[in-house]
Amino acid sequence: MFDSPVLSTLPTIVTMSPVEMRSAEVLRAVDPIVLGSRLRSARVARGWTQAELAGDISVAYVSRIETGSRRPTLNVLLVLAQRLGVSLEELLDGASSDQVEEIRLGLAYAELALQNGETVDAEHQARHYLDRAESASLSDLVAQGRFLVARTLESLGQLDEAITAYEAILESATGVAAIRCGIALSRCYREVGDLNLATDVGERVRPALLAGGLERTDEGIQLAMTVALAYIERGDLSRASRICTEAIKVAEEIASPTARSAAYWNASIVYSERGETGAALALANRALALLGEGQDARNLARLRLELGRLQLTLDPPEITAALEQLRRGTEDLRATSASPVELAHGDIVMARALLLDGRPEEAVEAAERARDATPADAVLGKAEAVIVLADALAEQGHLEQARSTLAGAAELLVSLEEADRWAAQAWCEVAELFERFGEIAAARDAYKRAAAASGLRVRTSRHRAATAATPRSV
Repeated sequence: MFDSPVLSTLPTIVTMSPVEMRSAEVLRAVDPIVLGSRLRSARVARGWTQAELAGDISVAYVSRIETGSRRPTLNVLLVLAQRLGVSLEELLDGASSDQVEEIRLGLAYAELALQNGETVDAEHQARHYLDRAESASLSDLVAQGRFLVARTLESLGQLDEAITAYEAILESATGVAAIRCGIALSRCYREVGDLNLATDVGERVRPALLAGGLERTDEGIQLAMTVALAYIERGDLSRASRICTEAIKVAEEIASPTARSAAYWNASIVYSERGETGAALALANRALALLGEGQDARNLARLRLELGRLQLTLDPPEITAALEQLRRGTEDLRATSASPVELAHGDIVMARALLLDGRPEEAVEAAERARDATPADAVLGKAEAVIVLADALAEQGHLEQARSTLAGAAELLVSLEEADRWAAQAWCEVAELFERFGEIAAARDAYKRAAAASGLRVRTSRHRAATAATPRSV
């Protein structure tokens, strides 16, 4: 209900123009406390008292408007705006239409800078226009700005800060915004190695997915694929396979290139982990063809890296084709909003390809780039870069430096807080290199750590005897 004094001196709106109708709608929806705060700020900026603003309106009534206890009529608000020399839009929206468009354009430029790899500038711009949107209480632009700031933090490799920002957004986000936030949050949890939280995000966002009927959208399928990747990294290939199979079915039914490419891509990873490289390669090529039709430069670049990695695992490996995909993928990825972890991963795969091609000097350069670019909190990624660096140094004949470098990789792996199949794989690679260097004791220890990381435990002879003497229930 609107509450206002009866004022014969106030203008009467008999018929409303489209602008006035829009203003009336906004007035009905705006929070009275927010509106009152804007009115008070405008009055204080003029250096006026409430009595000076009120004129022929009751001072007590102006006070109640400013405290948010009364919602004025459009006529009253128009008179107060005219007296203060501000537009009605500034009181209702927190900014004039020109200012709103300026903020909207500023956020668009920040997003473009992020997509072009200008991450530092993107963060600065995003924070600036987010502050302006918050000052003007522009809720839709505030939401856009917060998500953009979180994305810049992720691209800068500040994953803990990005996770905190995404979590805060997810608390109040709904619909597609909640799904996009869930995709980003699951991706960040996966990159820092917290695979349980990476999969849990899917369950947390599922209510928003179902409530909005968004299961059969690009965003819904992309969320499923992101969660499937976390299951893959956890080693639960059966669960990941079921998710990918269902996602491919839905993607083909809705005929979306974006959704189909995401489904094919992640299904190819499942097949690759199962050792079915041929099937994986076929799906990766289908995904690449679909992504090539669109404008998703970041995912297209990431897919090229995955395709190159698969080509290296063939028997025999397709080294020339892999190097071409990896070259294009790494170059394109650097021109996007890809995170340092993603960029470093590209250099690691490139270093492995260069080693297979007999080019250890270039492999050393790629591995060093990966090592230096990987954030400190991405321990496994840094260890993988150091392992391939040790391998490349050994190929150059620098055995002492290679041993020292490999020992550094082992120290990084020991510091991992969580062990999983990827840590086990890294320990196996460390063990194989220690064996090659003649470090048998170190290799044996690395193999034991690989077994422990994969969930196996080595029993002592005393423990084996004790368990053998204990009858098992049937």
